[in-house]
Amino acid sequence: MIDLTRKKFGLISLGCDKNRVDAEKLLARIRARGCKITNDIGEAQVLVVNTCSFLADARKEAIETIIESAAYKRGKLEKIVVTGCLPQKFIGEIYDELTEADVFLGTYDYDMFFDALQEAYAKGRSNRVCGGNDAFSRERVLTTPLHYAYLKIADGCNNKCTYCLIPKIRGAYFSYPQEELVKEASALGEIAELILVAQDVTRYGTDIYGEKRLCSLIGALTALDNIGSVRLLYCYPEMIDDDLIAVIRDDPKVIKYLDVPLQHSEDGVLKRMNRKGTRQSYLGLIKKLREEIPGVAVRSTFICGFPGETEEESAALGSFLREAKLDNCGFFAYSREEGTPAYKLKGQVPAAVKKRRVRAMYAVQREISLERLNGYIGKKLRVLCDGVCEDGSGFFGRAYFSAPDIDGKVFFNAPFAEQGKYYDVCIEDADSYNLYGRTEDYGQ
Repeated sequence: MIDLTRKKFGLISLGCDKNRVDAEKLLARIRARGCKITNDIGEAQVLVVNTCSFLADARKEAIETIIESAAYKRGKLEKIVVTGCLPQKFIGEIYDELTEADVFLGTYDYDMFFDALQEAYAKGRSNRVCGGNDAFSRERVLTTPLHYAYLKIADGCNNKCTYCLIPKIRGAYFSYPQEELVKEASALGEIAELILVAQDVTRYGTDIYGEKRLCSLIGALTALDNIGSVRLLYCYPEMIDDDLIAVIRDDPKVIKYLDVPLQHSEDGVLKRMNRKGTRQSYLGLIKKLREEIPGVAVRSTFICGFPGETEEESAALGSFLREAKLDNCGFFAYSREEGTPAYKLKGQVPAAVKKRRVRAMYAVQREISLERLNGYIGKKLRVLCDGVCEDGSGFFGRAYFSAPDIDGKVFFNAPFAEQGKYYDVCIEDADSYNLYGRTEDYGQ
């Protein structure tokens, strides 16, 4: 048996914030075992690469990262452990080919981590995909800045969108017990912003409680003294009801922001995607949110070039954006994933056309965003400081309408600013993505 407590462990986590939470819980297991954790890959003797495989580009990034990491074996690195979505779905294709990796674990196999690693040291390699029975764990080693954290409240998905591999990777939707999530959140320390994530946060509780319990969970979390605010990501549009709207409106700790992945605007495309909404229902939802929650920020994502999407439907998506005037948007070229119903659909759109349509939608959204952000010039915004600019020129942070990593920032000058604290920033300039300003006491 190898004494793993004498080894240094490093980690690279790829993909979404839900993957990040998995990685943080694995790091907690490693630390609890008495092992050392390093941020310097060059010092790591065991390197974990936590992977995403949602899209072809994500799989390419994961494989390239593993291959590039193998170069460290010329130094101190002894073993590479590949975890997460890539081995969960594609172990049959990668085990023999990806010889750079020594250990493979799926999305729910983290309880096998040390056994698999011991086997790899003894025999060379270990494949424990689907061999584990990982139960819910609360302990975390945060990899975000210490003033904000993600809380994964559920896993899997039941929505069966025709383009999506998630149900085949993560399985059916399942919620984590509310009492466990509250304990997890209470143990995170002082958190200015707690960000709730799942494939669909609005479905929370339906499997274990027989009813939607997101509002109850939010109330329990905002009652915690160590949680300054709560932000919601990934709200399925048809699951947003009056109760949730009321909680977002009335609870002062809930950030007036929703990430609502609409995926498209046109009824024919939405039907082929197996999405339940329509152009009019989406516009109606956005209108209702703005009427019921003053100042609410709505973010969304859209797929361009879905099979059968015509030039007219693509242009109609652009007109939808101009009408909806969403605060933030992300656009992605459709990725044809084998094993999904959309893979077999007729009318596959050429890659060059998909990319052109993505560029066109971003151009539309840039105009909308520029107009919206210019409206803040001359006004004062409450900004959460996320840190110091890399060039030392000032500070950066976010207003309520921006989530970490996916939305724009507020860059500001101040005599002093502390990460995790709020500041009133006078906005002086804007572009189509970011705002620029200063605190009132700057220059005095």
